[in-house]
Amino acid sequence: MARVVVDVMLKPEILDPQGQAVQRALPRLGFEGISDVRQGKRFELEVDGPVDEAALARIHDLAESFLANTVIEDFTVKVESDDVVAEAAK
Repeated sequence: MARVVVDVMLKPEILDPQGQAVQRALPRLGFEGISDVRQGKRFELEVDGPVDEAALARIHDLAESFLANTVIEDFTVKVESDDVVAEAAK
């Protein structure tokens, strides 16, 4: 069984009110030197069987059509294993 991670982030040109709220709170909490915060989503998918090109293509389609709003969000798909991390970015 392999783990595939889909990270979804707002596109750089899209305002991130949650990230801005965290950024404004950090100095009050004693955390200095953080110039920007962006908030995103992480999906961890456990995949039965090998994660080959066909499986990655299906997961990419899943991310594009269901996990991310591609009008305002970008996503990356990563295969995590003990030995290798392969990455396919959109």
